[in-house]
Amino acid sequence: MFTRRDFLKTAGIAAAGSTTLAGLSACATAGGKSRGHVVIVGGGYGGATAAKYLRMWSNGTVDVTLIERNPVFISCPISNLVIGGVKQMEDITVGYDNLKSKWGVRIVTDEVTAIDTDKRTVATARNGSLGYDRLVLSPGIDFIPGAVGGLDGNQERIPHAWKAGPQTVLLRKQLQDMADGGVFALHIPKVPYRCPPGPYERACVVANYLRAAKPKSKVLVLDSNEEIQSKKGLFTKAFESYKGLIEYVPNSSLQSVDAASLTAELEFDSVKADVLNVIPPMRAGDIALKAGLPLINERWVDIDWLTMEAKGVPGVHVLGDALFPAPTMPKSGHMANQHAKVAAAAILNLFDGIAPNPAPVVMNTCYSFVDDRNVIHVASVHQYDAEKKQPMPVQGAGGVSAAANEIEGKAALAWARNIWADMLA
Repeated sequence: MFTRRDFLKTAGIAAAGSTTLAGLSACATAGGKSRGHVVIVGGGYGGATAAKYLRMWSNGTVDVTLIERNPVFISCPISNLVIGGVKQMEDITVGYDNLKSKWGVRIVTDEVTAIDTDKRTVATARNGSLGYDRLVLSPGIDFIPGAVGGLDGNQERIPHAWKAGPQTVLLRKQLQDMADGGVFALHIPKVPYRCPPGPYERACVVANYLRAAKPKSKVLVLDSNEEIQSKKGLFTKAFESYKGLIEYVPNSSLQSVDAASLTAELEFDSVKADVLNVIPPMRAGDIALKAGLPLINERWVDIDWLTMEAKGVPGVHVLGDALFPAPTMPKSGHMANQHAKVAAAAILNLFDGIAPNPAPVVMNTCYSFVDDRNVIHVASVHQYDAEKKQPMPVQGAGGVSAAANEIEGKAALAWARNIWADMLA
């Protein structure tokens, strides 16, 4: 079993010391009076970006406290390459030091246990509570307990690896330990879920590894959806290039699993695997539910897209995968990074009594590896539509790859380095 502590040990990362929260709620920025105190929960693509840009765009006149349970940022994008043996965990791990030393963000390594939106306070597991003027939640996703019978409590045996970290290491080890001739079965939930192309990329990079190391093996893709959900034509072509290695089965609704035998019970079939990778149905991260934020379909937070505030909960801004998606807007790391900038700009305007930008524009670029070097991508641009009160795709903007190629492989790695720098450097 790989726990978070085991992972931090194997990665050679010492847990950072926590910062006491007492007194932070009224702390003024050095050199002058603070315009306000923003607490951010979650240090991923959304939260870390918001922390940096609030400090940068305010010239240090807004106090920012970032509360994150992990001492380092581990990227979900590129993590499939770790599972496929192309990259190592250290290649997707970045520290928070620059946010603290360069931008003056207070970093608190702790777990948020409760939020009182009336009193505007945040409670933590180890460091007490603190007040805020505005709160930014970037909680990512959590899984729906009991959505798949037999899965709850067995995710060391049947990992998801849909949160980069110890589960990434665990799934990589299970793949390495699998005998040649084994079956790697991957189950994909119904949309919406985090990173629409991610499961199909995972199937490709696992097949790429098997082709070289265990050529008698097979990747079985069990998709709850009726067809491939992102870059369909390109992934279809990629799957065809792995003839005999990848089998794609749509409309594969998963009812339950048996952890002892690694058997997946589908609606009309039963599948036994040597490695069973189940990505469970998802919803907004737990803290969004504990805070009592408004949810659509009891899963995703409903927001005002001009300010990124939860509807009916003034002062609480929500970013990233936890949101109910606007049309064609994916749940992606790049999109969370863009949400953060819209929220940061709106918060600074609101502190100054100015209306937020009436027509913010956000963009998304998503790269997917189909082997260890060749990549496909999709890009889109979205602008706020005042009539529909949500971002809508800009017609004619963005696009998709003509074909997989190595040039885009280099671009994908450059994108990762650049967006990590945008968040954390």
